Amino acid sequence: MILHMNYQQYRTARRLVHSCCNYDSGCCLLLDNGETCVCPQSITYSLVCRWFRAAVLPLDASLCAAMLYRADMKQCVLCGTAFVRKSNRAKYCPDCAQKERRRKTRDRVRRHRAGM
Repeated sequence: MILHMNYQQYRTARRLVHSCCNYDSGCCLLLDNGETCVCPQSITYSLVCRWFRAAVLPLDASLCAAMLYRADMKQCVLCGTAFVRKSNRAKYCPDCAQKERRRKTRDRVRRHRAGM
């Protein structure tokens, strides 16, 4: 199954391609057998490189979730970004979950101190 990206996802993937250990000045070292070969992931709107999918794509959690876990994705209630749920009760992305936990703790402590 070939996964297709929208333009924003493609631009993010293009920036990630430069983090690949097999990327050398626009060429792919894995496909190089004596002559230079353009990195296929840098010129296509789909995930075609298995190495990119396994080793580089997890560096960007939101793009990885959007491309590989489309069925399991949920949108954050606060910021609206897509994330992969780790439980069926998850409402917030990891960043917002930490902020919301701190906010609720702060409110609970304030209520407790005000009641004393």
